[in-house]
Amino acid sequence: MKRTSRDIRTANRYEVLRQIIAESPTSRQELAAATGLSLATIATLVGELLDLRMITEVGFEDSAGGRPRGLVAVNAPGGALIGVDIAETYVHAELFDLALGVLARAEEEMRPEESRPEQVVAHVAAAVGALLARAGVEAARVLGVGVSVPGQVDRDTGIVEYAANWDWHDVPLRALLAEHIARPVYLDNPLRACTVAELWFGAARGRQDCVVVNLGTGVGAGLALGGGLYRGVSNSAGEWGHTTLVLDGRPCHCGNHGCVETYVGAPGIMRNLRELSPRSALLHPEDQTATIDALGRAVAAGDPVATAVVRDTARYLGAGIADLINLLNPEVVVLSSWVAVRLGERLLGEVREAVARHALRRPLAATEIVLSPIPTDPVSLGAATFALEGALRSAGRHHQEAGHPRTGSAER
Repeated sequence: MKRTSRDIRTANRYEVLRQIIAESPTSRQELAAATGLSLATIATLVGELLDLRMITEVGFEDSAGGRPRGLVAVNAPGGALIGVDIAETYVHAELFDLALGVLARAEEEMRPEESRPEQVVAHVAAAVGALLARAGVEAARVLGVGVSVPGQVDRDTGIVEYAANWDWHDVPLRALLAEHIARPVYLDNPLRACTVAELWFGAARGRQDCVVVNLGTGVGAGLALGGGLYRGVSNSAGEWGHTTLVLDGRPCHCGNHGCVETYVGAPGIMRNLRELSPRSALLHPEDQTATIDALGRAVAAGDPVATAVVRDTARYLGAGIADLINLLNPEVVVLSSWVAVRLGERLLGEVREAVARHALRRPLAATEIVLSPIPTDPVSLGAATFALEGALRSAGRHHQEAGHPRTGSAER
């Protein structure tokens, strides 16, 4: 789909704010050098962000032989954002300032039988209410609520078209959430959330082509190509967890057999453990989180069973990631989400070895494979970033409609 001048302007606005958040305080000249945009374009976009009170002037710095340069910084207390990570076993919500610093956290446990849409919505509403109460923030200060939900999401209509693990079909989740949450809601899935978090704050910042492998109960690959999020024609790109890894292999929720997810998602890792050591004390049959936690601790302590399970899991994961590297030739592959965090460096080392056995030498030589460096929940952070992008998009539109166009082009 051809990008309009408004699309380009919005993307440039994101890029400038992203750089200001990362490098506050910074000058217009430094922004131009970092983004590749002209100084005139930077002046226009900085003016818009100042008008929107997303950033603020914070003084001057001396320049070599010239006039002092004005500095700008993100206006952290100028608003608040909420990011919600809905997973199969929990709802995790975080409240952020405009610099995406965490102000409060709340979590709701979800039992397997609590998967009906109205039950999930009730947990989200409770978590959002708890956040605002803990931080003492009025709802009116919240610019938006980003919500990540596992499955195939139509972000324009707010409908979850399909969520395999819950057997959801065409659930109007945004409309259901709007009955409980009075702020704008921006809906997408964890693949996109993790990828946006990495683009703004993590290992993909400043990179053009990257893959973010999301390892949780479900599995997927968020894609950023050409410096921006790649969604595909129906916002379904990245369903790598449902590509076939083993012909006639394990049954998957999606109806197929041998999907990547059935070998490297949390339930798949539990099965790997069960097949290797059916009576292992590491196995908590009804609790994914407890099992992966136990594996993480045991592999760090050198336990042979845990080491074998992680190596076996990495063997499957490495083959799947090698396919992504051969297909997409990315600069970086990021291992993200809670399973990657808990299995950590040991999983990363085993995956790198496994990938090296399967990937073509030339694309592999150009690709880094790293753990996500984001210290908070990347899905909540990415969901909050959807809300920030939505607020920027909406505010920019209102800004122009109100008759405040600034001089200068906002295109590259």
